[in-house]
Amino acid sequence: MSSSPTRPPQPGIRLHVDLDHDVRPHRNAKIEAHLRVDVDADGVPTDLPAVELAVIIAVDVAEAHRAAVRHALPAALKALPDRISFAVLGSGPEPVLCYPRGGEEWAVADREQRRRAVFVAGSLPLHRDGPRPAGYAPWVARARTLLADRPLSVRHLVLITDGSSAARGTSRALAEELDRCAGQFTCDVFAVGADWDPDPLLTLAERLHGTADFADGGLDRSITAAIQRLRRVHAPLLPIDVTVRPCVRQVSISEKAPRPHRLGGLPQPGRPIRWSFPTYQWEQGRRDYLLTLVADADGDPLETTLQFAMVSIGRHVHHPVVARWHLPDSSPPQAPAGADSVRALNATGRMRGALRKGLVALEAHKRQAAEDWLGQAARLAARLGSDWVLEEIRTVADVEDAAAGRVRLRPVDARSLGPLILRAVSGPGSLPADAVAARPGPRCGACGTPAGSEARHCITCGEKLL
Repeated sequence: MSSSPTRPPQPGIRLHVDLDHDVRPHRNAKIEAHLRVDVDADGVPTDLPAVELAVIIAVDVAEAHRAAVRHALPAALKALPDRISFAVLGSGPEPVLCYPRGGEEWAVADREQRRRAVFVAGSLPLHRDGPRPAGYAPWVARARTLLADRPLSVRHLVLITDGSSAARGTSRALAEELDRCAGQFTCDVFAVGADWDPDPLLTLAERLHGTADFADGGLDRSITAAIQRLRRVHAPLLPIDVTVRPCVRQVSISEKAPRPHRLGGLPQPGRPIRWSFPTYQWEQGRRDYLLTLVADADGDPLETTLQFAMVSIGRHVHHPVVARWHLPDSSPPQAPAGADSVRALNATGRMRGALRKGLVALEAHKRQAAEDWLGQAARLAARLGSDWVLEEIRTVADVEDAAAGRVRLRPVDARSLGPLILRAVSGPGSLPADAVAARPGPRCGACGTPAGSEARHCITCGEKLL
């Protein structure tokens, strides 16, 4: 995303890999590994210099909702740090550059530029009756064109939308444009009003490695907080490279925390056994990824420790992924260290998915399906200690017994569910503490009985193990 160097000194990066070392061999065997990455920025300057940031604020809002941005946009512009490069897009009806004026494409913030930008924001063109952009692809394309001429360390789009330019049948155009934008910039989406579809907003956030959030009533604070977060970035771009043994046919990586994203990766030209997955905006703290390898075990020896991949972050951090094909007619003696870490990652993903499916079903007035999905989310949340999920469920239902997955829906306005859906999928979250330290093996979520690593049902109560 950048050609400019990051600041010395570099943050320290530690990589830890957990996986189930004993897997069953077959032609499409799946090996899953938990990649835990810790970034230590002690001794590194606290804030990225604003001169290394370029930010576009795009306002995709209908004239009827001008009140949503009338005060928020000027307040956010006043809070811009000195020397940041910025531009403001409005609509007329296509996305147009509203600031800076006079043929310039970028302004560099100082007291005078902020004053002028605030004044211009008062007459920002918004959607009126008549033609409007066909979906979100034109907004992303305009941002891509502008940012291509600003090769700074961090390039970012803040898209404010009320859904007024969304149109049916534009998902393909958006997907194609997002392919062109991959690696060029990142994006945060803030929804205002009550008439917008969460799905394209979540697509934007996931593909462009940002967040989608509901910001009615606090839009200025949301924009300012997004820009402040950009300044905490210590490494704008870090690839996760995975070099695999020839029997591995598929490689995928998903970020699970702090924000869920599926990373896009491609084989490196001339190096068919190396895949590279770009990641962005590294701050101090921890990230968790799920690495999935699909391998053909026909040519590999059994009961022999093999290196299936080497995971590299940047140039200096490497960790092997080792496992062994276990004999099909016997069971491994015990669950290996780290197996529970992988299960916790998968359970966290299922929990988020169940929460979203429950809210979407409730929005569609499918109450029984909603109750079933939300009950599953509650059961997983109780098992994983994810209190934030239980709090989200309590906004629409009474949680009668979280461990048993019993919830009772309350009457809700379906139009109010959009913000909950955004948070369920795009909101930040953390993994449970027990995902870090290995335990002796899985336990039944219903009665707590320990289970073997190959078990599918509890031997005490018969419940299916999740």
